[in-house]
Amino acid sequence: MQEFDPRRPTFRVTPRLAIGLAGLAALAVGWKLAADNPPAQARAPLDPAAITALQHAAFTQSEAQPGFARPQSVPVKVMPGETLESAVERAGVPREEARRAVEMLGEAMDTVHIKAGMAFDAAVARPRGERGPARLIGLSLRTGPAQSITLSRTFDGALRLREMEEKIRDERTVASGEIAGSLYESASRLGANPRIVGEMVKLFSHKIDFDRDLKPGDAFTMVFDRKITESGRTIETGALEYAAIKGVKFYRFERPGGEVQYFDETGKNIKGFLLRTPVDNARMTSRFGMRRHPILGYNRMHQGIDFGAGSGTPVFAAGDGVVVEARRWGGYGNWVRIRHTGGFETGYAHLSRFAKGLRPGQRVAQGQVVAYVGSTGASTGPHLHYEIWLNGKRMNPVGAKAPQGTVLAGGELAAFRAQKARIDAMIKDQGEAPAARLALAQDEASPALRR
Repeated sequence: MQEFDPRRPTFRVTPRLAIGLAGLAALAVGWKLAADNPPAQARAPLDPAAITALQHAAFTQSEAQPGFARPQSVPVKVMPGETLESAVERAGVPREEARRAVEMLGEAMDTVHIKAGMAFDAAVARPRGERGPARLIGLSLRTGPAQSITLSRTFDGALRLREMEEKIRDERTVASGEIAGSLYESASRLGANPRIVGEMVKLFSHKIDFDRDLKPGDAFTMVFDRKITESGRTIETGALEYAAIKGVKFYRFERPGGEVQYFDETGKNIKGFLLRTPVDNARMTSRFGMRRHPILGYNRMHQGIDFGAGSGTPVFAAGDGVVVEARRWGGYGNWVRIRHTGGFETGYAHLSRFAKGLRPGQRVAQGQVVAYVGSTGASTGPHLHYEIWLNGKRMNPVGAKAPQGTVLAGGELAAFRAQKARIDAMIKDQGEAPAARLALAQDEASPALRR
């Protein structure tokens, strides 16, 4: 028998073979798992808009506290004469919790001198079984254009205060979409504010009757400058560079001397036209022609068209011209008449008041506020009666042909075409609206929240 020598290394085939086979088996299993479950693609980092969407979702969809159902978001507005504490309590939480929440908010803001209409969102959880008081899970409010404060309850039940301030950047935005509801609602969803939409309405008022011509699904596009927060919220808008509705397009162009005007695709100036709708967001309630007079009770010629609008709504000059009359005129009540070029005149009746300083002989520009809607004279309610006169004779404002404005030529036309080409290229390159990108970011953030 061979003796054991401790100086000579041992070599046993069976253990080493077993280890080797085990290693190969592990490699095979690993390869199989890798083949069946390919590595997940690295997720792109969330942009600021997605982060904000994720924070909002986490605030409103956080895990329920023990004994409470999942919280529900409750929008609240402070009522006239109401304190912030009572507004928080009105969201459905006990007075003590409302008091504590306002005390914490007081560390970051003035909670005493607040204005009626201030809005905030409260996340409130109801007890399971609907017995007992509700619980405030979180509260979020905006304290400035790019500043907000959030209260959120941690897992140990304590409320935590967070202050957030977003960076603001300047950008030129392409907002393109379809009419769903009003133009104001549709454009606001794409980052426009009421001021920039109002400019667009004035721009097209001579060409489009917003009450009759626009239908759901009609396409529109706007190009405008704005100041925007990291989360995509518009806090200020600048110049409207381009606007298009139903195939009609207008481009902003600054002429030598600094005068800004809008031109169509061929370089024709639109300012020579008369507005078809000299009041914002109004509907036509009575047409030109014979009708039964609502007060006198018999058929009578209606010499203009009526637009239903709330009392105090601004009335615009339909075109450049000179104020001929601004006075009380019988059944027309407060009345303004403006003389334009080419023998045209426009009249505005039943006004509540005139614009400050308006007087006969004053020159006005198209779109300038000259008065406000009212119900003076022979009127059954607030509305604007609008007339167009040609050479002293009234004519139907619907379809009235007014003279065209100037047409660009020479060097001005070349400069306009170059600017138009830049706008057209921007619209082509940036067809995806900011609001659509924000919606996409929110969709991408949702899976992260569920993990």
